[in-house]
Amino acid sequence: MVAADPEDIRNWRRRPDGTTTSGRLQAGDPARLAAIGVRHVVNLALADHPEALADEAALLAAEGIGYTHIPVPFDAPTAGHVDALREALAGTVGPVHVHCIMNWRVTAFFYLIDRRGGVPEEGARARMLDVWDPFASDDPRLLPWQALLQSPV
Repeated sequence: MVAADPEDIRNWRRRPDGTTTSGRLQAGDPARLAAIGVRHVVNLALADHPEALADEAALLAAEGIGYTHIPVPFDAPTAGHVDALREALAGTVGPVHVHCIMNWRVTAFFYLIDRRGGVPEEGARARMLDVWDPFASDDPRLLPWQALLQSPV
């Protein structure tokens, strides 16, 4: 029997294709991900973030879960990072879980992946807005995200 989704993980979401996403993981979460069948984790957060899970790769490996780290500086996301996520997803055996610290990087990247994959704007944007709205503020820290998200699909 597969366990229920650990919805108490920060900003936990399950995408229509079954991929799960979230914000930061904590020490007990690798076992919880294994219990729901996750076979690979992609981490978009920086390893030196104060909320990053120390030894994440080793903790996941102990649960039989593969790991890919694509460090994305919050102040400098690029289309290359999005492409790296797309490649990681294509090259792994699922189910896959993708996370960062708040699930902001993840949902923004999936917005772009969805749009490039033919998901209508309204649907792709709704999934992102369910977690955060990078356009809701004129905070200058969001300018790189706004520019990336407005790039041609």
